[in-house]
Amino acid sequence: MIVRTLRAVEEMVDGNGLAESFYDTAIKGVSTDTRTIQPGNLYIPLKGANFNGHAFVADAFAKGASAALWEKNEANPPTNVPLIFVDDTLQALQQLANRYRKQLAVKVVGITGSNGKTTTKDMVYGLLASTYKVQKTEGNLNNHIGVPLTLLRLKEDTEIAVVEMGMSNFGEIELLSKISEPSVAIITNIGESHLQELGSRDGIARAKLEIVSGLQSDGVFVYYGDEPLLQTRVKNIKRPLRMVTFGQKIANDYYPTDISLEVNGTSFTVNQAPDYRLFLPILGRHHVYNALAAISVARLFHVSWEAIQASLAELQMTKMRMEIIKAVNGATMINDAYNASPTSMKAALELLFELTGYEKKIAVLGDMLELGDQEIEFHQQIGRMLQSEKLDYVLTYGKRAGHIALAAQHSFPSGRVQAYDDKQALARDLRSIVSARDLILFKASRGMRLEDIIRDLQA
Repeated sequence: MIVRTLRAVEEMVDGNGLAESFYDTAIKGVSTDTRTIQPGNLYIPLKGANFNGHAFVADAFAKGASAALWEKNEANPPTNVPLIFVDDTLQALQQLANRYRKQLAVKVVGITGSNGKTTTKDMVYGLLASTYKVQKTEGNLNNHIGVPLTLLRLKEDTEIAVVEMGMSNFGEIELLSKISEPSVAIITNIGESHLQELGSRDGIARAKLEIVSGLQSDGVFVYYGDEPLLQTRVKNIKRPLRMVTFGQKIANDYYPTDISLEVNGTSFTVNQAPDYRLFLPILGRHHVYNALAAISVARLFHVSWEAIQASLAELQMTKMRMEIIKAVNGATMINDAYNASPTSMKAALELLFELTGYEKKIAVLGDMLELGDQEIEFHQQIGRMLQSEKLDYVLTYGKRAGHIALAAQHSFPSGRVQAYDDKQALARDLRSIVSARDLILFKASRGMRLEDIIRDLQA
């Protein structure tokens, strides 16, 4: 993490007002939250619609903060403590992160996309960590505050940082890219998330392509080559870029030559190294494309195919992404309930259709959020792809997911499709139909908290 004298920090944030007696005081790490502050941290008080971090500066010092920033237009700054005065504390956080990043020899891999960002981040980290000292975004620190905090947590000797970049509107990825200045930028895919704010899939593609804004002059742009919207927009990028593509089609630099679903994961081969059979301890054909993105980055950093093969097989994935869990009665559950869009929902269901060897297959599906004016139609599309020949039960939770049930009912025997607005009732009824040899898929947007039902089945 960042370790600097306050004099150096003051220069890095273009601040002033630090008393000379504190010039040599050192900070170790940065915090924006007094609930998790550590001794020696620099406290940066941020302001929001319903809070003002300046009110907690005294608390930060009481908990061991070495210093704090203070906005010049805020009244009554505390005295006799090390303060650095800035015009805007959020901008100061972002500038501090960017300048710290510039001071390090680290290479940054930036990742964005509608689906698969976190999975791809985990894969890139796993492959690169076989050969380099690597750090990655922890949790969901992928926005205008989280990305700077991620950079400021980098150790001085970290060789590669894998940084996830999220967004909900135009301009946000551009900001994150310019803060982190990636050596490699990845777009996993273009889906339907944030249609409400961005208006169309073309708008989503435009917003995601902002990731090249901060890409270093000798950087590499890695993207999903099967997406026509990206293909079209990439041609209009005015700056010279080295590009690498991945996808299903043979026109890509990296594509799978064989994919096989196995009991506990997915195996595949790649055109670039046909003699290496690769195994992912995660279910789903769609995750092979995330793996191809990660493999392409690993090869850019000269990671051997032997190391790639070994690292993929041992990957540790963030929870609630195709996570296989056992119910108390022995039933197999696939927890893919961290997030959902029409694209990822279809991919998860297609996996469920393909898997064999189970007595019953059950889909528990919740609302897909942030889809804008087309949200009903998107849920209906999911319902129309469900057929009793491939699935035994469909249970939905939430008002929007109710449209999945309505669209699917005509394809199932009576009682096999049920819509719920009560999570406990759904869990109770699910318990009554599940046996030890069944398979259950849980898929919804994060806000629906389907893991509550999973915990009920584990109890």
